[in-house]
Amino acid sequence: PGPEWAAEIARAVQATLASGRGALVVVPTVRLAARVDAALRETLGEGQHALLTADAGQQRRYQEWLAVRRGAVRAVVGTRAAMFAPVRDLGLVVVWDDGDGHHSDERAPFPHVREVLELRATRDKCAFLLGGWSCTVEAAQLVRSGWAAAVAAPREAVRRTAPLVRTVGDLDVARDEAARAARLPSIAWDVARAALRDGPVLVQVPRRGYVPRLACQRCREPARCRHCAGPLEAREATGVLACGWCGREEANWHCGECGGSRLRAQVVGARRTAEELGRAFSTVPVRTSGREQVLDTVSGAPALVVSTPGAEPVAEGGYAAALLLDGWAMLGRPDLRAGEDALRRWIAASALVRPQEAGGTVVIMAEPTLRPVQALVRWDPAGHAVRELADRAELGFPPVSRMASVSGAPDALADFLGAVELPADAEVLGPVPLPDSGPGASRRPGAPPAGEQGERVLVRVPPGSGAVLARALKQAQAARMARGGVEPVRVRVDPLDIG
Repeated sequence: PGPEWAAEIARAVQATLASGRGALVVVPTVRLAARVDAALRETLGEGQHALLTADAGQQRRYQEWLAVRRGAVRAVVGTRAAMFAPVRDLGLVVVWDDGDGHHSDERAPFPHVREVLELRATRDKCAFLLGGWSCTVEAAQLVRSGWAAAVAAPREAVRRTAPLVRTVGDLDVARDEAARAARLPSIAWDVARAALRDGPVLVQVPRRGYVPRLACQRCREPARCRHCAGPLEAREATGVLACGWCGREEANWHCGECGGSRLRAQVVGARRTAEELGRAFSTVPVRTSGREQVLDTVSGAPALVVSTPGAEPVAEGGYAAALLLDGWAMLGRPDLRAGEDALRRWIAASALVRPQEAGGTVVIMAEPTLRPVQALVRWDPAGHAVRELADRAELGFPPVSRMASVSGAPDALADFLGAVELPADAEVLGPVPLPDSGPGASRRPGAPPAGEQGERVLVRVPPGSGAVLARALKQAQAARMARGGVEPVRVRVDPLDIG
């Protein structure tokens, strides 16, 4: 925990340059690139590295690219496109926070920064360094396979630098009159009130637009299909339960954990809660950081800093406390990575809070028994990733198995499936209709344009058959494109978003 990760990367780059080789650092956003850029200037001095980001402008970026190409600069930091920077005699590649969606390019051939840098590290026989406050399932698989080794602080050091994490579950909210009246429990009020005497308080509010998924009302276990373990959804027109992956209807669902038969959906309402916080603490300034205006830093004076995930500014001296609101809004996303992504966003915000011995406290509103919440309380993201990896191996999910997503218009999709020669051990899930984004709404990857209908199938193969599957899909796609005059079909192997 702590905001010093950029300085750690700068020291790794310095050591690499001292050995006579080059270094490449890729981060997800321009804000983080600026942080590493400042750390490299302080460690290496001026003119010793190049910054490759879109915000630099075309002329400046091209000048920097030429300097790297000619070998005048041997260290590079940048965002996603920098993964292809032609660094001379590459000795180190670094990727920070590989779980961030900005690392994945949604245009064919869909390169991901982590995978590209893995290939470059193997080809150039250089060091590969993956860092972050959290840990992805893919990173855990790299360690389990022996390709990478884990570098982690001793538990004593983690406990010494991490804040105290307190949880507020549904039962606590039900018993709390203040929570019923203002949708915020008394413990959060008390922590915020006490922390505002010593410094700023961070309030993390989930992004608007997350779609709740269904879960057991009794134990909160996500409702999944008995056939393929995909997420169950209530169809808008009829209310009938159906799988979001294979499309099969579920007439008599029962929870596999507790046997319950009643479902619940999670409700967001984060913006209204944030507004109530601002009114409740009217004596301190309220600052916001989000899509419209993202703050890089805030002072150490008492203030409420309301931020969306990923836009949290760094506070001078650290935050005195953090309130992580509406945990169900992130855990309830209809996506396989919902738990992993929620933990990543929570732990990134909590890492900016002062250590427990300095009074730093984090209050999270989520069910305490859930795996991501327990991982935050123990500050054990690597353990969470290992357990997620074991679950995915048992259920046949990526990255253990290989999966491909094929989407397009119903006729085009049927034509493609009829032409492709899939491996004998391939399992086809679907087709299921893709949701219509509607006018003005942001489209999910692979979704049809607004007003058009599309379908998607998932093709799953066991470990060892991924190359055969990719080759079959590539040949079928090439044959369709050669014919010409056909509707496009979107094919992606190991998609990040499978529902």
